[in-house]
Amino acid sequence: MQKKTIVVALGGNAITREFEEGNIKEQFANTRRSLESVIEFLKDGHNLVITHGNGPQVGNALIRVEESRQLVPPLPLGVIVADLEGGMGYMIEQCLQNKMHDLGVLRKVVTLVTQVIVDKNDPAVQDPSKFVGPFFKKEDVRELEEKRGWAVKEDKGRGYRRVVSSPIPVKIVPGEIIKSLVNQGVVVVAAGGGGIPVYVDDRGWLEGIDGVIDKDLASAVLANDVAAETLLIVTGVDKVALHYGTPEQTNLDTMTIEEAEMYLNQGHFPKGSMGPKIQAAINFIKGGGEEVIITSIENAASAFKGKAGTRIVKK
Repeated sequence: MQKKTIVVALGGNAITREFEEGNIKEQFANTRRSLESVIEFLKDGHNLVITHGNGPQVGNALIRVEESRQLVPPLPLGVIVADLEGGMGYMIEQCLQNKMHDLGVLRKVVTLVTQVIVDKNDPAVQDPSKFVGPFFKKEDVRELEEKRGWAVKEDKGRGYRRVVSSPIPVKIVPGEIIKSLVNQGVVVVAAGGGGIPVYVDDRGWLEGIDGVIDKDLASAVLANDVAAETLLIVTGVDKVALHYGTPEQTNLDTMTIEEAEMYLNQGHFPKGSMGPKIQAAINFIKGGGEEVIITSIENAASAFKGKAGTRIVKK
């Protein structure tokens, strides 16, 4: 088998699963399970980069900030993302090291806290729309907006929540370092939660933006930066589908990027779920990648061999 560079994008729910408390013991157990398929790529000699989501974890972290606001200074969102990159990267790194130890796989693993450049003039910065953190009552909204400078919106009748920007990722700051490590056979955990959004100011300095970056879009940028052949996006379904959740649901084995763009424009892939994954696939292949595979963590190894999942290619 031809040796490839693979970027595996794990969802945040691969580490904190729905209907669980989400304590550290559960997170470590879920991480070990999520890496069962990933280890197969290393056994076959492929180079590997792992990214991960952090949605459930960011929500929990923001609740901690709110509950302890009267006791300690609150943390800005960018620092929370950085903290989670370190903490979640530690879990992935250690679980992978232990699994490789048991299987006799001799590879080094490192986690990099990753800044990701965005455009400060991105319309998303001026129009925050990404819900984060705990729910608040309607009568609290004005105080939150005036005293904390937050943007707050109603979340589908469930209550009011803070919204932050979700700008498009442009460049991975340590991209060349990651590529060098990958070329040496090092497994790199990077761009966790989409990475820390930063912009370049008039002095040429990097400055943070109070927002979050979509993990799959950032993974596509990173995959292009390291010249990966394959981007494997792990999600909660085995295959991409048209008319998802309806009697007309049609699972897809393969798509060209032309078909992917057509289906995306037709509204088959909503912004809050499959949409960013399909856009990431399109971006990656247009940027020089060979293929994108979208599937569940259980089918990741089989999907890479063409036996499961949905494969997206140039034509």
